[in-house]
Amino acid sequence: MYSIVTVRDIVRIPPREFGEPLEEAALTHLRKASENVLDRDIGLMIAVIDIEDIGAGRLMPGDGATYHSVVYQVLVFKPVRGELVEGNVVEIMDFGAFIRMGPLDGLCHVSQICDDFITQDTKGSALLGKETGRTLTEGDQVRARITSISFEPGNRSGKLGLTMRQPFLGKVGPDISWVEEDVKIARGEIEKEKKKK
Repeated sequence: MYSIVTVRDIVRIPPREFGEPLEEAALTHLRKASENVLDRDIGLMIAVIDIEDIGAGRLMPGDGATYHSVVYQVLVFKPVRGELVEGNVVEIMDFGAFIRMGPLDGLCHVSQICDDFITQDTKGSALLGKETGRTLTEGDQVRARITSISFEPGNRSGKLGLTMRQPFLGKVGPDISWVEEDVKIARGEIEKEKKKK
């Protein structure tokens, strides 16, 4: 998910910054232009780390700035379809749960939370499984699989679809762990019917 990517681009240095060190001025402009930008091919660019190379500046007619070809490194977050992720539930809605995984949020639709009929409690603060008694509330830590990715290039909005219906996915943590229950069922330590509350 997280990686360091080398990017080639052009940076514009305005005349008011000609007295500053070239690398400092370029780094400032690259950070403004690149950080927190979502790119379909690269992912979410989190931070510009370092400049590897800055070419000689060129002038453009009608513009007093110099334009430099630049090669720089960026820390990126790029989710991959099918990847297992862990995150925290940040919002519960009647249609599902929003889960924060690093810098992005994903939606786990109610049909993908567990293999059960899911309803929202009366206060709207939890999702409840009818047969299994499993509950999901804000703040719960979960393990999920990314099923779909949709990025809108140029800004920070992207959509991630998640599932927790597969075995060994779902709520994890010290209190109640769906994953631990699935492991015990797989080992034969508890029967599936006894798991239901």
